[in-house]
Amino acid sequence: MLGGSVSRGRIETPAVGVGAGGGWWADDMSLSGLRAMESEFVRRYHRHDTRENQCSSALVKHIKAPIHLVWSLVRRFDQPQKYKPFVSRCVVQGDMEIGSVREVNVKSGLPATTSTERLELLDDDQHVFSIKIVGGDHRLKNYSSVVTLHPESIEGRPGTLVIESFVVDVPDGNTEDETCFFVEALIKCNLKSLADVSERLRAQDPMEVIGF
Repeated sequence: MLGGSVSRGRIETPAVGVGAGGGWWADDMSLSGLRAMESEFVRRYHRHDTRENQCSSALVKHIKAPIHLVWSLVRRFDQPQKYKPFVSRCVVQGDMEIGSVREVNVKSGLPATTSTERLELLDDDQHVFSIKIVGGDHRLKNYSSVVTLHPESIEGRPGTLVIESFVVDVPDGNTEDETCFFVEALIKCNLKSLADVSERLRAQDPMEVIGF
């Protein structure tokens, strides 16, 4: 287990370089097997400069859909509501390019109403997507996230390994564990929805149905 320990679904792995107090989570993966490969992806793409009073974590999801379908959802900075269940509306200011800003409306039930987010990276070749929250009515200060997609084979068919990492300030009155638990819960919901939508798209793809 890379010398780590398991705590509430988070596998504490300081060696993978996601910052002090960081870890990763995998919903459908044993603690052996593909760990080395995923650890390498985290080292390569998910390094965060975690400062004092911040927490950082990385989460993993295996999706039974080819990478081009999953990426077609993730890359839509202008339409996160395509798979994120807590987003009700999104408006992008200006053209969609690095540095563009989007105003996101959050559905009721969360301790937030709006979020202002800037596109930091969109790499269609490497399948890397990154945003930074720069404003809004919420408590996620100095929040940055990176999402990477990696092709894999699942049950003999094209699949996608998704890794999402983040770093965020720990709000006054909360602990590091409480903050990470809250953010991880949101990301887990988003990743589950991403898998559901992607796998529905795969089922509708005639090339997939006939086995190409």
